[in-house]
Amino acid sequence: MLVKFARHARRRAQLYKLSEAEIEKNLLAMQLRKGESELIINLPGCKYPVKIVISVSDDVATVITNYPLKKGRVR
Repeated sequence: MLVKFARHARRRAQLYKLSEAEIEKNLLAMQLRKGESELIINLPGCKYPVKIVISVSDDVATVITNYPLKKGRVR
């Protein structure tokens, strides 16, 4: 599966100092179904869980946005 990052997702990753490679590695390890999905994962080096919104079509997963959840939120 190919993982692409939308421009918005790249900018959010840079803003919050999230590793695109780490996000991609986690997405490739999951079984994703077609359509839009919201995922919450823990990334190493991040204080809070990270929310990732993706859109999957055919064999391409596009990351629409990604950002750390605020303190106090529970998975």
